[in-house]
Amino acid sequence: QVHLVESGGGLVQPGGSLRLSCTASGFTLADHTIAWFRQAPGKEREGVSYTSTYNDITYYEDAVKGRFTVSKDNAKNMVYLQMDSLKPDDTAVYYCAASLQRSFQGLVVSTSPEEYEYWGQGTQVTVSS
Repeated sequence: QVHLVESGGGLVQPGGSLRLSCTASGFTLADHTIAWFRQAPGKEREGVSYTSTYNDITYYEDAVKGRFTVSKDNAKNMVYLQMDSLKPDDTAVYYCAASLQRSFQGLVVSTSPEEYEYWGQGTQVTVSS
């Protein structure tokens, strides 16, 4: 009934670009706080971006700031992660996640994976020459 599905991952050379898509069904993404996380083998899951339900403001982690951009298409119930100037360190499985919460202890977004109740299956991004 409730689905979050990522797509668009693949192989890309350093400096290249990739756009990931996240499609939701069974709920409305516009009513949810949306986040992208990533996880490389042997490493902890780390945040990429967090989009508030308030004016669609997106906050980016320093590692991707200036290179990654989140956009939404509410009519299609989709969110996108545009990834430019990719580096080998960006190699990871990327997940989109959503939370019905609109505030988190006074903050408009949460950086904690535990706060997000809906998750996609993940899509592999590999940056290598």
